[in-house]
Parts: sequence; C-alpha cells; structure tokens
Amino acid sequence: MRLEAITWQRLTGALADRLTATAPADGGTRLRVALDGPPAAHPEELAEALAEALRLRGRPVLTVAAGGFLRPASLRFEYGKRDPDAYVDLWHDTGALWREVFGPLDPGGDGRVLPDLWDPVTDRATRSARVALADGGVLLLHGPLLLGHWFPFDLTVHLSLTPAALDRRTDPAERWTLPAFARYEAEVGPVEAADVVVRVDRPGHPAWNGARD
Repeated sequence: MRLEAITWQRLTGALADRLTATAPADGGTRLRVALDGPPAAHPEELAEALAEALRLRGRPVLTVAAGGFLRPASLRFEYGKRDPDAYVDLWHDTGALWREVFGPLDPGGDGRVLPDLWDPVTDRATRSARVALADGGVLLLHGPLLLGHWFPFDLTVHLSLTPAALDRRTDPAERWTLPAFARYEAEVGPVEAADVVVRVDRPGHPAWNGARD
C-alpha cells in the first residue's frame, strides 16, 4: 500500500470534509464512524480531534469508547486475565454495542445512544444516561478490534502500526495482548478492510493512504 505523509491537522480536516459530504449508507440521518486501533495507537486522540473538526463544520458529534462496553470480569477473565484469544473473543460486548449504540441510530431510531455500559474498574454497570445525537450528527466509535463484526459503519479508519512499532509502543503491562493483535491482522486484515489507513509508527509524523473510496 502506498502511503503519503500528512499532518494530524490536515488529516482530521480531510476526514471531516469527507464526512460532511457523505450520506448515511442506510438512508438514515446520522453517520457512524470507526476509529480502530490498538491502545498504543491512541485512537481516542484522533476521535477527539475529529470531533472538534466536525463541530467547527456545524455537525453534532458523539464520541463513544469501545472500552465502555466491556463484559463483566467473570466473562472477560474466564480463561485468565492475560489470555489473548479471550481479549479478541470475549472482552467487548458487541451485542450491547449493536443494541445500545447502533440500534438507536438506525433509520427511524430515536438517536438516544448509551455512551457506556460497564465500568471495568468497579466491575459494575455505569448506569449512564442516554445521550441524544441529533439528525445530521456523527457517531465516532473508537477503540481496538472494531472491524470484522459487521457493524454498520459509514466510514472506517484504521490506525496501523508495524509489528515492531506495536511491540515498541505497547505498555509493558499490556504486552500479553500482542498475539491478539497479530490474530486480528491475520483474520480480519484491517489494513485491507478499512476505508482509511493511517500509519502511526512515528506519532508526530503520520502517513495515510489518501482515503480510498
């Protein structure tokens, strides 16, 4: 894949412009965007910057962290606290994301999204209030392992790290997740699957594929 250097400011501007000109694929009134990447790539930072760029263009935005939709510890840690396959298969409550995040944004939905469901620190439900995303709004869902679930995204952005960079930038306490991301690459192929690929081996110097259509 050919990548070209770009600044974060230009990147977020280009993504915001593209989304402003994009209509929801399902005929609804709200866009759904994936900002996919391992914790070492910090997809939450791109979500924050893109949200600001969209707001400056007059678009309502709601950012949701996939980490707010983890399953209870009894399910996540069924095979131990550091099982890479469980991290891929069991940690995120994809059913809850379908029901509480994507469902309200379907055509005819009321747009009232649950921003999070489970607090992994207390291992209890967050009991957060629903947040309304107005017509014309954009959902930015950020976190790891988002592709390959058939979520109805209108745009997918993958923050990519080479294996060496992922190894280098992953927190030592989280290095047990490296086989999980290797499996994700092999089974889902996020670089090939995503609409937009951003290489972030050097955090201050991203490169992208130009947002292929």
